[in-house]
Amino acid sequence: MENLGPGGPGLLSITSVPNASIHRRNLLPLARKLALLNPDDRKRLLKEHHLGSDVSLKNPERNVSSFAMQLRYKQGLESTQCKFSSRADDNVKDQDLGQLPDNEFKNLGNMFKELGFCMIELGLCLARICDKAIGGQELEQSLLESSVAKGRLIHYHSTLDSVVLKEAGRKGRSSKKKGNPKSDQGQCIRSEKQTECTNVDGDSDEAGISGTHSNLWQQWHYDYGVFTVLTDPFFILPYYSSESRGSDQGCPSPGGHTYLQILDPNKNKVRMVKSSPESFIIQVGESADILSKGKLRSTLHCVCRPTKLENLSRETFVVFLQPAWNKTFSISDYPTENCNLSGQGSGAPDEENPPVKLGANKLAEAIQKMIPPLSSRLNDGMTFAEFSHETTRQYYGGGGLQPNR
Repeated sequence: MENLGPGGPGLLSITSVPNASIHRRNLLPLARKLALLNPDDRKRLLKEHHLGSDVSLKNPERNVSSFAMQLRYKQGLESTQCKFSSRADDNVKDQDLGQLPDNEFKNLGNMFKELGFCMIELGLCLARICDKAIGGQELEQSLLESSVAKGRLIHYHSTLDSVVLKEAGRKGRSSKKKGNPKSDQGQCIRSEKQTECTNVDGDSDEAGISGTHSNLWQQWHYDYGVFTVLTDPFFILPYYSSESRGSDQGCPSPGGHTYLQILDPNKNKVRMVKSSPESFIIQVGESADILSKGKLRSTLHCVCRPTKLENLSRETFVVFLQPAWNKTFSISDYPTENCNLSGQGSGAPDEENPPVKLGANKLAEAIQKMIPPLSSRLNDGMTFAEFSHETTRQYYGGGGLQPNR
């Protein structure tokens, strides 16, 4: 509660989950492979495994590729219970990621569900613990009433990935004009440029710890659900040569960073989140902040790019736990100061560490301008569906503050 309450960062990590690192290692590299696949093959695979996407995969300028599935978790939890099934490919080592056979996607849907249900179970356990500390059962009950979470397998593009996609787009358009049925759209370009994975090890890339929105994979925002559960990210440094289309090398995190950043409103500082490969990160969303009457604090966060490692990509798996769409929010006894702040959730002042006004810092001011205040998105009696719709509209809609999602 110290981490999740008004005086904390609004997130924590959970370690020692059985087999978590194995399934993270097997699933996460597939995010990049899916993102760079020929569009027709990708479309077929996604349909086969009941996956969709909530970003435009036709846009070669995108910074992120996301592959999503709705996880209905009552039956899933009963069958999974965080006990992963054993498969032959569980023993695949990081250095072998580029040597996986053609059927590497055969267990994609099952791996997605198993890891997703395990993360849902962690979120439900945390909701139960928070309810005990706060009093009542509203957090856990709101999740059980929903019984649906969204899982996302996300690939954050490196500079090289962006070049690959743009080149593939040009080749695809050229082939269509010539009427060539054998378009190689989606194929990786070849490059003589080589980058050694060992360059990553000793480089903490402090220059990459930046709050400016021009160097972000994902802009500053609050998640509007109850909890967001994330794997520790997996980093890939591709190896390209004139003889090879390219192979994916798993790399240690630069300086141990996740490149997930949070804004700490109590100290008015941007902080980088570190975690271990076998851990899960859980963040508080705005719905938990509202339902707990401000006793939990939602996390303002972004994902930044490593400035010195332009060919490094970032893979992660995320589960968003949210209330039922018809869940009604009451803000009659929600702290009004939380509603009126863009960076809400600073909570009651602490005599030893009084909250610093966001306007006192230029970086915080810039971040604040990007965040629509909660007071403009939340009304008493509003359903979660209405709140999420209004939040999405103000962030990313036609007149939104962050049109380039």
